[in-house]
Amino acid sequence: MVTLKGEHIYLRALEPKDLDFLYAIENDTSLWELSNTQTPYSKLVLRKYLKNAEQDIFEAKQLRLAICNYEQKLLGLIDVFDFDIKNRKAGIGIIIKDESDRFKGYGKEALTILVNYCFKFLHLHQLYANISEDNLASLNLFESNGFEKIGLKKDWCFDGQQYSNEFILQRINKY
Repeated sequence: MVTLKGEHIYLRALEPKDLDFLYAIENDTSLWELSNTQTPYSKLVLRKYLKNAEQDIFEAKQLRLAICNYEQKLLGLIDVFDFDIKNRKAGIGIIIKDESDRFKGYGKEALTILVNYCFKFLHLHQLYANISEDNLASLNLFESNGFEKIGLKKDWCFDGQQYSNEFILQRINKY
C-alpha cells in the first residue's frame, strides 16, 4: 500500500493557501542556485501555477508536494520533475524552507516517502538528482536513501562570479 504519510511528516498536494509560502521560496535569492531560477515570480504567476496544479503528473510531467508536520506546519517542498513515462524515470528535488527545521529528519522522511511513491505507485525504474558538489547536506541526504553518485558535471553552474561542479545521483528501482 502506498501512503504519503510518515512518522513525523506527510506529503500533500499544493493548495491555494500555500501561495505566501511558495512566494517566499521562489523569491529567496539564496535558493535560486538550487533551482536554476534567475528571476523572481509574482504572486499572480504563482496563483496561476497553483490553479493549474491539479493536472496529474502524466499530463504536467512534474509533481510538487508540500512537506507538512502533523501540527499542520508547512516545512518545505519536494518535487518530481522531468517525468519520463516512456523511459520510466524522473528527477527529484527537495527544500526545507527554514533553517530551524533542517537537520531534524524531515527531508529524509519526505524523500523516503516520495521514492516509495515513485517506485511502487508510478512504477518508475529510476530516479535522479542534480546536486552541487558543495551541498554536502543534500549529498548526504540522497546517498543515505540509496542514491549513488554516477557522474560529476564540471563547471556546470555559474553563480555570477564562479563556476561550480554538480554531481548527478541515481537510484535504480530494485523492487
